[in-house]
Amino acid sequence: MSNTDRDLIAELAAELTAQSYSPVVVRNYCAYAREFLAYLAERDIPVTAVTTALVAQYLRHARRTFRKRRGRPPARDWHSIPRSGIHALLRLVRGQWPPEPDIVGPEGTLRHKICLEYETWLRDERGLASASIVALMAEARQFLVWQFDRGGAQSLRDLSIRDIDLYMDARAPGLTRKSLKDYAERLRSVLRYMHRTGYVMSDLAALVVSPMLYAYEGVPSILEPDQITAVMETTKRDTSPMGLRDYAILQLLATYGLRSGEVRNLRFEDIDWRNETLRVRHSKTGACSFLPLMPPVGDALLDYLRHGRPKTDRREVFMRSRAPYRPLRNLTSEVRRRLSAAGIKPPGKSGPHIFRHARAVEMLRASVPQKIIGDVLGHRSTEATIPYLKLATEDLRAIALDVPGSEVLA
Repeated sequence: MSNTDRDLIAELAAELTAQSYSPVVVRNYCAYAREFLAYLAERDIPVTAVTTALVAQYLRHARRTFRKRRGRPPARDWHSIPRSGIHALLRLVRGQWPPEPDIVGPEGTLRHKICLEYETWLRDERGLASASIVALMAEARQFLVWQFDRGGAQSLRDLSIRDIDLYMDARAPGLTRKSLKDYAERLRSVLRYMHRTGYVMSDLAALVVSPMLYAYEGVPSILEPDQITAVMETTKRDTSPMGLRDYAILQLLATYGLRSGEVRNLRFEDIDWRNETLRVRHSKTGACSFLPLMPPVGDALLDYLRHGRPKTDRREVFMRSRAPYRPLRNLTSEVRRRLSAAGIKPPGKSGPHIFRHARAVEMLRASVPQKIIGDVLGHRSTEATIPYLKLATEDLRAIALDVPGSEVLA
């Protein structure tokens, strides 16, 4: 190994250590990175010229080498370890990995231009949240790739109703009515923008056909009080760093009915220990609410911060339990893992939102006014709270008014 490669491995070890990777992981990542550099050296390929295809080629080579050395094939997911070490090396050298896909040909250039302008418009002119922009951009890219593959860049200007129908037909298999409606709404946004900016001659947005969904037609899953108690008790018995983190998260979800993003975006400055208040940044409205810091929530947060949270400069409260330490991207897997451990299987979706539904029903059953329920949940209008009323149909049935003349009909 050349001195340059040795220096690179030493720099990689220092970088991984600074990111709080365990010594075992640092050693393994560096070992695989060292073997990858040797593979490149044998073929006289500089590390700056590595492509994703070359990495895939090396991993196939590494599997064959493993089998030859040990007389057996590696485990099915074995490649994830050397791949992680190689990716860490390439991020160190290249700054970003995997790299952005190359823009090839006039179709790629036009597609990139439209997407870049559309993203800027969504962010700067419409002021949409990051999650909304990501979803809209994904649909824009998929539609443009589909259309350009069929007719090239020149087909966009004369886009027709038939093109839209064919695209939606190709999109539909395997999707629920709700998902298909969401994709249709995103496509309408893309088409409106492209007509407005002259990329498409006709305004086809209104002609995108989507399923009809009726207001409040679906009843989401909720947890009953005894089920919430069971989940909390089971999770509390797990005193590992991950258990302390998940217990604090569940306390926030169950006590306040927060959205997943509101928990994930909670920062140190949002917790006022002296005045025992919690500032919640509502992810949908952009507004802030100040809630009382309830003792069980405060105790769970303190336990996690003292004994479970990894050492990092990030200001977000909840972090991954393994290096690289960064904020959680979603809470779905954490919630599902804890529900499963408690032996609870909701009939429908089992993500963080079921705690929000349960909190709404609890307040409704306690005769809390709808306006206050909406304020606690961070709704912008009382209409946004109406869907939660269907979750307590038995309660509403108990206070239903008699229909005049019902005795005669009976």
